[in-house]
Amino acid sequence: MSAGEAEADLSDDERAGLELIRETGGIHQSDFWKELDITSRKGSRIAERLFSLDLINREETVYNGHNTYYLEPTARDLDFSMLMAGDMLSPFIGEEEINANSNAFSQWLMNLAYEEY
Repeated sequence: MSAGEAEADLSDDERAGLELIRETGGIHQSDFWKELDITSRKGSRIAERLFSLDLINREETVYNGHNTYYLEPTARDLDFSMLMAGDMLSPFIGEEEINANSNAFSQWLMNLAYEEY
């Protein structure tokens, strides 16, 4: 089942939960159900369903001294278009030292400029 098909079958609460996770970029499950103004049991079930449909990642963590899960959107939900110039990814991704005078950056900027025309 594709992500689009999976989303079409979501309840209103599940859709609201997915939207919250996408908007925040990630949220602890203990805050998730509070933000949605639902019970922790219902929040847990929504998170489990979204995870089972591969719409979110769910990782065990400790938050404020309690075991919980960290919920974040799957990578396919992320938009990398702002990092692209044509088919080139920004040369600054993954670099610790940024050199604005580098040839790679100049080429990336040229691709970005040509994209406009």
